[in-house]
Amino acid sequence: MPALYLIRHGQASFGAEDYDQLSDLGMRQSQHVGEYFSAQGIQPDTIICGGMKRHRQTAEQCLNAMGLGAKFVDTSLWSTNTDWNEYDHLQILEAYTALPGVGEMMVQDMAGENPKAGFQKHFSHAMQRWCGGEYDHEYRETWSAFCSRIERGLAAAGGASGNVFVFTSGGAISAVSRQLLQLNDMKALSLSWMLANAAYSKVLVGKSGAVLASMNEHGHFDGKYRDLLSYR
Repeated sequence: MPALYLIRHGQASFGAEDYDQLSDLGMRQSQHVGEYFSAQGIQPDTIICGGMKRHRQTAEQCLNAMGLGAKFVDTSLWSTNTDWNEYDHLQILEAYTALPGVGEMMVQDMAGENPKAGFQKHFSHAMQRWCGGEYDHEYRETWSAFCSRIERGLAAAGGASGNVFVFTSGGAISAVSRQLLQLNDMKALSLSWMLANAAYSKVLVGKSGAVLASMNEHGHFDGKYRDLLSYR
């Protein structure tokens, strides 16, 4: 039975000029998940990579740690599919912060002792607004269109044979869980904020369809590797 390993990218560069690249911690996380797969005897037959820089960097670090970089990277066994790209969080935030007084409030909250907590507070509000559907005309890609795109990517990946490693983002994985577990929109969104960097979720594909066999597996960051665990 084909198994899809949906691997969330390592930690991106929060606060940097270019968010779409792995931080030093993200590089180490990506290497470690590859080491873990090797130790467990989990080997991919096909690689599908989202089109974002952090997806490719995670894939390269993971596969190189497994000794498989030369076999997969830029070969016929590797494909890039932008259906697995994350939603445009910057555009979602722009629409939210354009509301009267919101931008100033967000700046104040991020100037406190915990900028990430301040950001998450407002990001949650921005995502709820995007997901609600009432303001779809303000967004280049609506929540509904995003979920449809991820469903298309999942259907394409499910047509492959053997183990498929899919390197993607948290929002995409939460959209898969929404589809396969029949979750409501807000529950699916809340799941995306709980996914660890370089964690993986496993989807089994059979004749009756796809089944979510596991979600957010990050036991490879337990014990002495706990310092590698992050969510943002």
